[in-house]
Amino acid sequence: LAVLYEGEDALVQLMNVREGKLIGSEQFVLARAADETEGSILLSFILQYYGSDRLPPKELLLSAMPEDAEILDQLLSDLTPGRAKVHIHTPVRGEKHQLMELAYKNLREAAVKRKKKLSDSFMRTEGALIELASVLGLDTPPHRIEGYDISNTQGALSIASMVVMIDGVSANKEYRSFRIKTVQGANDFASMYEVITRRLSHGLREIEERSAYGLPSEGGSFSSLPDLILIDGGRGQLNEAQAAMHALGLDIPMFGLAKRIEEIVLPDRDDSIVLPRSSPALHLIQRLRDEAHRFAITRHRKLRGKKSISSQLDDISGVGPKRKKALLTHFKTMEDLQKADIEALHAVESMDRKTAEAVYAWFHPNTEQDRNANPDAKSDSIHPT
Repeated sequence: LAVLYEGEDALVQLMNVREGKLIGSEQFVLARAADETEGSILLSFILQYYGSDRLPPKELLLSAMPEDAEILDQLLSDLTPGRAKVHIHTPVRGEKHQLMELAYKNLREAAVKRKKKLSDSFMRTEGALIELASVLGLDTPPHRIEGYDISNTQGALSIASMVVMIDGVSANKEYRSFRIKTVQGANDFASMYEVITRRLSHGLREIEERSAYGLPSEGGSFSSLPDLILIDGGRGQLNEAQAAMHALGLDIPMFGLAKRIEEIVLPDRDDSIVLPRSSPALHLIQRLRDEAHRFAITRHRKLRGKKSISSQLDDISGVGPKRKKALLTHFKTMEDLQKADIEALHAVESMDRKTAEAVYAWFHPNTEQDRNANPDAKSDSIHPT
């Protein structure tokens, strides 16, 4: 057993050796133990690690001897079958000392990896938030960030997603989705206005209701308002979101992330901000944007899955009662209709090529052919915001 201090913590390396061969190795982190002596750390660790369910070995090699080594020796010996003596000592030379050096080597390597992992974790969250606050001109790093995306296929079944990061970490339980109610077709600007209006209205109403009952604002489905809002899209979507927010008398910092070159769009600046590709702040908002997009697509597919093939045809642009009847008559089964390519769909009576492409895109949202038919579509054939 060996101990190495790492910041405020202590790392303990345990190696199991049998007949001169290493048969197992474990590492442990003892939080905030750096103010204890190495001997007291080992004493505490050994008393917790060994017991009736994990018997001690006949010999323990320690990097430092505990002050109460004799008592420890007796306590461990009492745990062994027949109360066999457990020998505890600190090797200073020979093969056993080399084993101790190996334990220290493993600890030093573990400390380097741990430090990098902690640094990476900090830069992914707190460090990224600090940088983002600086970039956006915020007084403090945002605690709660909400990201919004709109998804629809051929202008039908529009869904808005709301995803949340708290202190730089995704808060899945806070995610919400909205079925767009007031907008017809693929109008992402109007859809963004609707979703921001509905989300913030819900929040203000809940805050008022909770206040009437003497409850804190936090704790409701929508009552925790964001410190910062990310809009997946450019200036058009951002302007609509801002207008919706201001109409409710709120002034929450807000920005957009345009897809072309991942540029940050601010409401009060004509020029956009392009962060370095290595920027932790950029990585954070990309994760939030991608999560908003993923969640929107997931909810959209679930909604589509609840509709029958026949009723889905009603939602496809260009498919009226006549073309719907022609499609259902031409293809003997729903499976045949789903499998049909663009040429087969175009061959159906009254179908033009544009509508055939729309029907194909509806049933095949991930194909290259669909992307060619819809060059402005996202990788999942969802119209870009």
